[in-house]
Amino acid sequence: MDLPSRMDRPLQRKGLGFAGPLRRLGLILGLLAVTACAPVYRNHGYAPPDSELSTVQVGVDTRESVAQKVGRPSASGLLNDVGWFYVESRWKHYGAREPQEIDRQVVAISFSESGTVSNVERFGLERGQIVPLSRRVTESNIKGVGFLRQLLGSFGRLQASELID
Repeated sequence: MDLPSRMDRPLQRKGLGFAGPLRRLGLILGLLAVTACAPVYRNHGYAPPDSELSTVQVGVDTRESVAQKVGRPSASGLLNDVGWFYVESRWKHYGAREPQEIDRQVVAISFSESGTVSNVERFGLERGQIVPLSRRVTESNIKGVGFLRQLLGSFGRLQASELID
């Protein structure tokens, strides 16, 4: 009677069945879940550091010299262009949650009417305010009259003398 030796059979693990591949899949999914929940930080905009702002002299520098020293801003005063605004913010993105702003720096450089620097200010997130924006939309229908009524109401008002002139 010849018994098969252990060397003739491949090495088999007992009792694992699907546990090996499932364990690997679970480990991979677990690692992906942990890394997906790591916060991601994003920086937006640019605000010049204090070392660059210290070179700007109030009452001496003009718009052109400020542009050479610290660069042109992405925003300026809209109505009368009396200031330049540099805005930098840092956002924290964490998974599927809404992004959270964790830091904001606003540098405001004001100019006098003669074009020289009148003030340099830095504001942080702690001094920020929510500004309500007005839409400034003019109502198109003041009297409550519909479009067709306005169109059909003007038929009888045309005179031949208005067409000739």
